[in-house]
Amino acid sequence: MLHNEEVSTPKSVEDEILAEWNVEFRKVEKSLNGDFKEHFPNVDGFVRSEPGGFFMMDEYSHHAEKIYRFQPRSDDVWITTFPKCGTTWTQELVWMIMNNCDKMKAKAPIIIRSPFLEFPYMLRPGIMPAEMTQMMPTLEMVDAMPSPRVIKSHLPFFLLHPKLLDTCKVVYVARNPKDVMVSFFYHHQLMDVHGFEGDIEKFAQYFMDDEIMFSPFFPHILDAWNKRHHPNILFLFYEDMKKDLRGEIEKVAKFLGQSLSEEQLTDLREHLRFENCAKNESMNMEVAKQFGNMNKDGHFIRKGKTGDWKNHFGPELNKRIDEWIDKNLSGTDLKFVTELEFQD
Repeated sequence: MLHNEEVSTPKSVEDEILAEWNVEFRKVEKSLNGDFKEHFPNVDGFVRSEPGGFFMMDEYSHHAEKIYRFQPRSDDVWITTFPKCGTTWTQELVWMIMNNCDKMKAKAPIIIRSPFLEFPYMLRPGIMPAEMTQMMPTLEMVDAMPSPRVIKSHLPFFLLHPKLLDTCKVVYVARNPKDVMVSFFYHHQLMDVHGFEGDIEKFAQYFMDDEIMFSPFFPHILDAWNKRHHPNILFLFYEDMKKDLRGEIEKVAKFLGQSLSEEQLTDLREHLRFENCAKNESMNMEVAKQFGNMNKDGHFIRKGKTGDWKNHFGPELNKRIDEWIDKNLSGTDLKFVTELEFQD
């Protein structure tokens, strides 16, 4: 044996899995000019992933592998959703359960208590006020957080750590696409960093064409739906939370192995009532208005009503959306509730 021969250390299975980062991002040329640029004036171009067709602002693509390699812990709880599916509501629910319903600690902004994993890596430096940027925990800061961590992400599973589900608990929340469209439309008009200069019909078309950040919608949800029998995932519907909030709180607590007293259950249900969440400064992001990052006329936590889409879609648009939904759900057993007689 030669003394200068390099002896390689065997790679673990996990190292080999993580080494297989084979996602590429290509710029979407149409997003740089024309109608697209006119409708999204504050975004410097979008990219699309291959594979997966994931649609996102260009800045994210430079950090995607680093986020993919972020290591989950066994006692983490992750909340993963497509945007505007009740993410913040569920974050607060999970954080409270995991922290003994401590309302004093819950006064800290939820973006600090329960970090939004990819957000600091979505927007090019300097586009957000420094005060807001400093509030967003980086991957290094999240890595240093004490356990148990409650982490939020809107990324589809294939862009998160491949061992996420085998490592920790994940709460996934889905919402009917019609109300998601409406809520995401208002979100784009509310947040200056996204911006949308168009009407609901134009936005709906971008949504159905998979040309809205975090698109495509159906693969995101169907992937989680197909994983719903994994012991470490709890698949929730936003509409079930609106229909029976206490029942969903109990379901989440059981999934997380936490026991709540009758008093805690009653108090937490009241804490999580939508009208109370809208007034909760730690959840409603009103602080962003102070930094000029949010339209002063809108609210981060808006109506939250199931069926609000009926106030926004005309018959022709609604027909097109129905056809789009039917096409994407064909051959699956996933069904959405788009109206409720009673909302909790």
